Amino acid sequence: MEPSPRIAITGLGAVCGAGLTIEAIWSVIQSGRSAIGPITQWDASRWPIRHAAEVRGVSDATLVAERKYHKFLSRTDLFGLYAADIALQQSGLAGHRDRMDPASAALFNDRSGVFVGSGGCAYQNSYDFFPALSAAGGELRAFGREIEACVNPMWLLTRLPNNVLCYTGIRHSLKGANACITNQCAGGALAIAEAAAAIRAGEADRAVAAGHDAPIEPETLLYYHQAGLLSGDELRPFDRRRSGTLFGEGAASIVLEKMSDARARQAPVRGEFLGSGCTTEATGIVAVRPDGDGLGRAIAMALADANLQPDDVGLVVAHGNGTVASDASEAMAIRRIFGDNPPPVTTFKWAIGHTIAASGTLDLVLALAALERGVVPGIATLECLDPQLAPLPVSREPQEPRSNIALVLNRGFGGMNVALVVRAGSPGAAP
Repeated sequence: MEPSPRIAITGLGAVCGAGLTIEAIWSVIQSGRSAIGPITQWDASRWPIRHAAEVRGVSDATLVAERKYHKFLSRTDLFGLYAADIALQQSGLAGHRDRMDPASAALFNDRSGVFVGSGGCAYQNSYDFFPALSAAGGELRAFGREIEACVNPMWLLTRLPNNVLCYTGIRHSLKGANACITNQCAGGALAIAEAAAAIRAGEADRAVAAGHDAPIEPETLLYYHQAGLLSGDELRPFDRRRSGTLFGEGAASIVLEKMSDARARQAPVRGEFLGSGCTTEATGIVAVRPDGDGLGRAIAMALADANLQPDDVGLVVAHGNGTVASDASEAMAIRRIFGDNPPPVTTFKWAIGHTIAASGTLDLVLALAALERGVVPGIATLECLDPQLAPLPVSREPQEPRSNIALVLNRGFGGMNVALVVRAGSPGAAP
């Protein structure tokens, strides 16, 4: 049996409330600023939660140049397409393909995959039906007549959860293995894991993986609030005063390919995908195990997949969503694996909000940014670590990573836990 190929990361793209580039997002995080502010997408002045990390002042044309897409793609779709475009542009794959003869280019397209994690709570998709419901007065036949006047015949096609996957493939002629994962917060992280698995299994030679979401809408906000998951002011991961999470919107994407191919075309390598682990806790939709068992098992699986020991990890990017139960069990999982001396731990949601399906992908992109710069950014909203979580090496101040390997943790409803392991550096890095 042939050994699994090493997997290079040759392209990165991101957009969120903190900016349209990784550099802009990093600048906000490193300076201790937050993109979380008053909601402007609707009048939230009388809403129980009034803050989120919106992408503000960015036109649809900035995200996707082709005007035809603006009419029938949603806000979250445009975020996803933008991030995928940036990652693919950075990878240089299109220019490499353009230099091939037609037969080789056709095979290249057939061996290029797309894997996307998209959000599952888009209540605003049904808002187009409200005028017809009101006009019908409860009469089903009247509703059927009214619906033609107020709902676009293309409604279904504009709301497909796999639009980013479809249009990324169409626009870039990527015809290979693909999957759309709608697994709530875990979608983007699982898209990366599935893309890497396809390359390892020989189903693809390269793939773009993305996560995108735009959860800042009235119903989603209300239901999360009623479930006791949202903070009324700030997102304070691991702090003793933490009270919940806050939404953000955006997307992130990475391009993965066989390391041998990246070397052959002399592509700049931003990092290397090393391993992944995924578990469920089977406890309920919202409940998490307080002992961190599910996440701990995902971490152990990821390290085993990467053929690494806990001491090899240089930093941990925690899920860190600021809810009382999740942060506590996450700290337990980290201590379970690393003992009393884990590597520096940080999280990014305090600055960019919880972007739900995009969160794992954004965290991985920012983990690579941290490794490239040799710094673990501090958590600016951390005032006092919850003593029940100690020892946990989180800090308000920057720390130094122990190595160029990052462990990225991601969690979702239904007890989902995903762990990803990546290394920053060049293709000459040790296997």
